[in-house]
Amino acid sequence: MIKSMPLPFCVYVHKSSRDNLNYIGFTTNLEARILNHNAGRTTSTAKRRPLELIFCEFHRSKKDALRREKYLKTDPGKRYLKLILRESTNTMTAKV
Repeated sequence: MIKSMPLPFCVYVHKSSRDNLNYIGFTTNLEARILNHNAGRTTSTAKRRPLELIFCEFHRSKKDALRREKYLKTDPGKRYLKLILRESTNTMTAKV
């Protein structure tokens, strides 16, 4: 029997419906983080609401998760996201 191991560190991507851009972040509480973003309590995304969660991945190690977040914010990381999230990014349209 395999014991389930908690994976508390999350790297996530939100898509802004307003400007159609991605926001990449890190959290230990994804549900609370999504609520904070969409309630306007996060300065970097307050004017870009509403936001939709389009990707998340969980890690056991905080260092691994932060390294992954940093990578996804680079040009190669953004290309990787665009490639794996083709359907998610192509079906959304900007709403102004």
